Amino acid sequence: MTPTPARRTVFSWVLYDWANSAFSTTVMAGFFPVFFKQNAGVDAATSTLRLGMANAAASVVVALLAPVLGAIADRGGARKKFLFLFAALGVVMTGALRFVQAGQWEIAVLIYAAAAIGFSSANSFYDSLLVHVAPEGRSDVVSSLGFACGYLGGGVLFAVNVAMTLNPGLFGLADAEEAVRVSFITVAVWWAVFSIPLFLFVKEPPGKTAGYKRIVAEGLRQFKRTFAEIRKLKVVFLFLLGYWCYIDGVDTITRMAVDYGLSIGFDAKNLVTALLITQFVGFPAAVLFGKIGEKKGAKTGIYIGIAVYIAVCVWAYRMKSVWEFYGLAVTVGLVLGGIQSLSRSFYSRIIPKDKAAEFFGFYNMLGKFAAVLGPMLIGGVGVLTRSPRLGILSVIVLLAAGAALLSRVNETEGREAAREMESA
Repeated sequence: MTPTPARRTVFSWVLYDWANSAFSTTVMAGFFPVFFKQNAGVDAATSTLRLGMANAAASVVVALLAPVLGAIADRGGARKKFLFLFAALGVVMTGALRFVQAGQWEIAVLIYAAAAIGFSSANSFYDSLLVHVAPEGRSDVVSSLGFACGYLGGGVLFAVNVAMTLNPGLFGLADAEEAVRVSFITVAVWWAVFSIPLFLFVKEPPGKTAGYKRIVAEGLRQFKRTFAEIRKLKVVFLFLLGYWCYIDGVDTITRMAVDYGLSIGFDAKNLVTALLITQFVGFPAAVLFGKIGEKKGAKTGIYIGIAVYIAVCVWAYRMKSVWEFYGLAVTVGLVLGGIQSLSRSFYSRIIPKDKAAEFFGFYNMLGKFAAVLGPMLIGGVGVLTRSPRLGILSVIVLLAAGAALLSRVNETEGREAAREMESA
């Protein structure tokens, strides 16, 4: 049976989450922290600080680019073009990690940061397409389905990559180090191949046909107007501030979990295996959170996620056994996709649809500036106190602040204001 155009569009959009999640699992959360720490040639606290600074630097670049390029994309109908360019950057740089030699930590950081910029910037334009892909009233479900498929797709490839590192001879590889390097290539190929349906079948509204220079100029002017409009849209402004705080904890724990485990003496193989468990737990959990969003509201689901993350920070601070890390992996898997997907769908309902890319540019800008603070907070506190446990505990402040701000957000008021702006 041939799928309807609407279903094919949703499937193609969702498949991009399947594609690029291989980077966030195998590279960002899994193998690169291990690869970097083993080749940094310094103590654990210093390597953690360097990795935190690399993540922070990439986030600053994304944060500065996203809203401006988003405004240009909206004016010129260029969301998919920018998505393609940044995804291509991520794919190429991910593959390039294969050729970094032992001891070249500076080169490793630069290539990794470039790949992270491609990954995060492409996500900004991918997210902005949600308002055109999801049927009316189904944004929570479609957004959650994307994250669920991302967990499944990222988990499938990650499982293969973990098997390669545990049994390199079975795959014709010399050792675990070579397996990690080859894994970077598999991520690049996976990301590229499964992105193709989105570029073929997902449509976006046409933009203006004016010349490129005029579109850029209009986009920059629109960026300034959008910044002023966000300040006037009280609901959007409050939500973005709250999101800025609580997503800091989410992104930081995701990016730094393996590094934290290594810092307190756990074996890398156990940490990577625990991360793999997170992926497969996250698949059904993200779908479930989509249902929670439909039945109880997106804010309720986000609150649940924040509460669990606060408990995770306390648990991690007191953690003694590697088996507790496995427990934490399962717990994080239950809420990670849910808090991300419901945040995305909630935001998509309180912004004007005709300005989705630039508004999502601000959304991702604040999210990435939050990812500047978190890794630096963990790394800085760890160096100052010589205790990575205190570093992980400090994230609670940001999670609690995010929940407090979110409590002041009125979705109904936000929808009405967005509709008024569209009409104007």
